[in-house]
Amino acid sequence: MSANNMSTLLGIEGAAASLYFGNFGTLLSSTTGFDFTARNRRPPKDPVNAVLSYLYSMLVKDITIVALATGLDPYAGFCHQPLQGRPALALDLMEEFRPLVCDSTAIRLINTSALKNSDFSRLGNGVIMSDNARRKVISAYEKRMDTLVTHPIFGYAMSYRRVLSVQARLVARWLLGEISDYPPFCTR
Repeated sequence: MSANNMSTLLGIEGAAASLYFGNFGTLLSSTTGFDFTARNRRPPKDPVNAVLSYLYSMLVKDITIVALATGLDPYAGFCHQPLQGRPALALDLMEEFRPLVCDSTAIRLINTSALKNSDFSRLGNGVIMSDNARRKVISAYEKRMDTLVTHPIFGYAMSYRRVLSVQARLVARWLLGEISDYPPFCTR
């Protein structure tokens, strides 16, 4: 599938996200008591969305730092439109890592019962995590970021944290014309 303009691309991305999150709940064990029917945010309306939002915010922070360290402007994106204070490039770069780092971390925390419904409370229209739950999420995220994976291009093991840096450098090389295409990170 290809897109000739930004509207078409965003439509494809929206359809893919709808399909993905429409089936996300099937990855959660039915014995945990957590339900997931759709992705929502600002504020997240259920515990799973609260965990996903928190994990995504940690990932975008890490990618913003990596982009800056690589000499890229994290606010000048390709697909995400630049808005005041929005790290559009960091949001673009994080897309390929959401399922690998964040979604897998959320699923593991829920399916192993590391998080329980009692770790969350309602605040207005949203759901918030307890301090203890936040600590568990941060710890699991950091552990996932330190997980070693084999980079498909270079063929040696590195942490996800290092992969973020390598991928940002590949974007920089592509922007400078040193490579003809950006090679996305795929684990399989």
